[in-house]
Amino acid sequence: MPRTTTAPASPHDTPAARSVLTRRQALATGAAALGAVAWGLPRLARAQGDGKPLRVILPLSAGSGVDGAMRAISTSLAKALGQPVVIENLPGAGGITGTTQIVRAPKDGSVIGVVSNNHVVNPSVYKNIPFDSLADIAPITILGATPFVLVAHPSVPVKTVQELIALARAKPGVLNYGSSGNGTILHLAAAMFVDQAKVSIQHIPYKGMGPLMNDVLGGQVQLAVVAVAPAAAHIKSGALRVLGVTTASRVPSLPGVPTIAEQGLPGYELDGWIAPVGPAGLPKAELQRLYAAFKAAMEMPEARDALIAQGYEIKLTPAEPAAAFFRSEVARMAQVVKNANVTMD
Repeated sequence: MPRTTTAPASPHDTPAARSVLTRRQALATGAAALGAVAWGLPRLARAQGDGKPLRVILPLSAGSGVDGAMRAISTSLAKALGQPVVIENLPGAGGITGTTQIVRAPKDGSVIGVVSNNHVVNPSVYKNIPFDSLADIAPITILGATPFVLVAHPSVPVKTVQELIALARAKPGVLNYGSSGNGTILHLAAAMFVDQAKVSIQHIPYKGMGPLMNDVLGGQVQLAVVAVAPAAAHIKSGALRVLGVTTASRVPSLPGVPTIAEQGLPGYELDGWIAPVGPAGLPKAELQRLYAAFKAAMEMPEARDALIAQGYEIKLTPAEPAAAFFRSEVARMAQVVKNANVTMD
């Protein structure tokens, strides 16, 4: 059964895709446009704030990063909208099951979804998807992004990316890395590292983050790329050794940890982002209303602080640059999948 949670409304109405915007250009564009739609929030909220809930489909399981982020801000979003927010988990097939329901939803702003990196990866790793990952959605915003870290069990005799590359080249095929599943973004993050470093490291797929973290902590798997938030306490305790961060710049919570790019793999860049989307054909007024509501929610300290505490950097990219970002990421991930020879079983 899908997991559904309702947030009450406030009683007050308050190198592969250069033909499109690069990922950083697309995300950076958001800052300049934040104020452009905010004026419309009260009027647009009143248009839908009639007590009917906004249904938010999450095509991932309860406990995922997307799930945690949306539940953390759902009450604030309900306040901004002036209507209840109902969160429904519909996991399966790497997000395809839930996303199918998003693209088939009414085009009136009553149902939206929140997708992540898997949405732009799936076209390259699944043979049959019952929708077009670009044409059948209407991006509302890129809400936020969180860095990943390359970690090693302390038994692996390396402390830097350079040392790991040297060890892997000296012992090809001996080291292994785990992921949260074949074809997931954490798999691709590690596969992209292996490809760019020109090393041979064996992949061990797990069914989710829980089993992966248990085994990398226990030493059954030697390496993994994971989100900063779930790894932070283990890095601090010494249970995991962090070798590098996957983003273009260093992470404020780990200022002493260099990026993978600055350790000999220039151009390596990947993070985990979350993006509210609606079905294609969602009217422009609804896109503006929903974007303005997310913006207003993130101006509320309880929502912003909760998301930051989970390791997210707030983006709030408007709809048009968000759509350009989706196009660039589909193209970029297709190249990553091809280079890393990633296939589904």
